[in-house]
Amino acid sequence: MEVQIFYIDSIELKIFILGCICFFLTILFAITSKYTFKNYYTVKVFSNLYSLFESLWPVLIIASLIMFFCIQAFKIPTGSMKNTIIEGDHIFVSKSHYGIRFPFFQIGKRYFRNSIKRGDIIVFQAPSKAMTMFDNKLKKDFIKRCVAIEGDLVEIKNKKLYINKNKIEEPYIIFNKEDVSIQNTKQNIILENKKNNFGPLIIPKNHYMMLGDNRDFSYDSRFWGPLHDKYIKGKALIIYWPIYRWRILK
Repeated sequence: MEVQIFYIDSIELKIFILGCICFFLTILFAITSKYTFKNYYTVKVFSNLYSLFESLWPVLIIASLIMFFCIQAFKIPTGSMKNTIIEGDHIFVSKSHYGIRFPFFQIGKRYFRNSIKRGDIIVFQAPSKAMTMFDNKLKKDFIKRCVAIEGDLVEIKNKKLYINKNKIEEPYIIFNKEDVSIQNTKQNIILENKKNNFGPLIIPKNHYMMLGDNRDFSYDSRFWGPLHDKYIKGKALIIYWPIYRWRILK
């Protein structure tokens, strides 16, 4: 039985905590404002700090809630999704597309759920198995394409994807062996053994098969297994930067 763990969305939580600190400092300054400071510079500094904290706390708290519930920006660090998304692309991700979680802790339960569909490009927290295999060398967040949902029979034969015994045409994928050469020895061994053939495997309930579009340079479900729903953060919507690469992702 898989243990249902929770994790903290650190960016949103840090901004929220900073907003709360500014709020309490604003209250503290408001309480102490009745005291008269004789020194002109002390009064000026006090007044400026009060104005700063009073302006900051609502902005920070609202921003943290927007990032958790609605839209968050991500920068792509690797080439695992070439040529759909390349290194350095900045994307917007809809955090509420598949439903709403309780902030700021992810416990697997999602309200007002929408179904995850095959072909969706998804940002998710790196599963614990993936992080264990490569220690802390990986980024916290991954971005991959969902190719199969719960109940699907998945198999990869000679780099060709089969879902429920039907060969799937994937016009968006590339095979770039040159990229693999920059990986370390342990990654090379795993990639060479598993990248071309996988399964057959029936995807468990509340799990999804995630693959990178750049199949020879993607550390994905072929190596750490189907992804549990609890790790999913949101659906990638658009590339917004650099401006010449602006496009809706699909």
